[in-house]
Amino acid sequence: MEYRQLGDTDLKISAITFGAWAIGGWMWGGSERRDAIDAIQASYDQGVTSIDTAPIYGQGLSEEIVGEAIQNVSRDKVQLLTKFGMRWEGTKGALAFKSVDNSGKPIDVYKYAGKESVIRECEDSLRRLRTDYIDLYQIHWPDATTPVAETMEALAQLLKQGKIRAAGVSNYSSALMAEAEKTLSLASNQVPYSMVERTIEEDLVPYCVRNNKAIIAYSPLQRGLLTGKIRPDHFFAPGDHRPGTRHFKPENIRRIGDFLDKLRPLARSKDALLSQLVIRWTLARPGITIALVGARDKEQAIQNAKAANMRLSKEEIAFIAGELKQLELLN
Repeated sequence: MEYRQLGDTDLKISAITFGAWAIGGWMWGGSERRDAIDAIQASYDQGVTSIDTAPIYGQGLSEEIVGEAIQNVSRDKVQLLTKFGMRWEGTKGALAFKSVDNSGKPIDVYKYAGKESVIRECEDSLRRLRTDYIDLYQIHWPDATTPVAETMEALAQLLKQGKIRAAGVSNYSSALMAEAEKTLSLASNQVPYSMVERTIEEDLVPYCVRNNKAIIAYSPLQRGLLTGKIRPDHFFAPGDHRPGTRHFKPENIRRIGDFLDKLRPLARSKDALLSQLVIRWTLARPGITIALVGARDKEQAIQNAKAANMRLSKEEIAFIAGELKQLELLN
C-alpha cells in the first residue's frame, strides 16, 4: 500500500481509503453489519489504514460500524475521516432534499454548518467512532446560510482543542476554498472524480496543485458502474439512489460498458480486475491524492486494496485516454 501526505499536514493517509457510505445502508438499499465490519477489517489487513465516513450515512450507523470495526486496532495505526454539515434533525440551514431513513421514516436533510452545530456534531461523531480525536474533519457540502468564516472558526477551535488533527472540505469550489483559507489552512477537498466524471480537472485540480491541497476522490468506480458488473437491465434494491442519476441511465450504462470492454484486455494482461485497473488509473492522475473506494464485504475490500500493487505505463495511460475521448454520454 502507498501512503500519501495530506497537503501541508503531518497526516499520511493510505492512497486507497475505505469509503463507508454504502455500509450505512442509506440510499444503497440496505447493508449487512457483519459483512461491513469484515470488509473494514480485511481492508486494514491489506494496508488500508484510513476510513472515510459521515454522520448522514445511515444517520449515524456508518460511524457506529466503523467505530466497532476498529475497536481492537491501536488508535495511532488508523486514520479516521468524517464530516459534518448534513443535518436530519432540526430545520436550520438550507433544505438539501427529502429522503427516508433506513427504517423507511421520512426525513428532511438540511445543509447547516453554524458554529454551535459543528461543535455538537463533532462530539456526536467522537462518541459514535469510540475515539477522542478525528484525523480529518470535513464540511460535507457548502452551507449557503452560514458565513464560511464562521464554519472555519469552529474548525479552528476544534484543532486548538485537539479534537481534530486536520480540517478539510468536501464538494467545495476553488473560490470557496480560497474564502475558507482566509480563516484557516485547509488540508484537502473531497470531490467526485472518475473516468467518466472529470469536471474537477478544469479548475479545481490546478488550484489544489498550486496550493498544495490534497484531493480526495470519491466515487472513483462511479458508484460501482466502472466495475463492469452492471448492465442496462441491472436490478437495484428498493431505496438505492443510483437509478435516478445520470450515469445510470440505461443508454449510458451501455456506452460505458462498451468502453470498459475495450479496457478488459489491458486488465487481463495485468492479471487484474477492471475495478483494480480503474482505481490504479485514478491514483495516477495529476493532483489526485487519495481514492475513496467502498466495499460491502471482505472479498470486495481485498480486491480494492490490491489495486495499489498495480502500475500503469505512460503508453497504457495514453491508450486509456484515447478510449475516453471517444466515449460520449447522454446528459
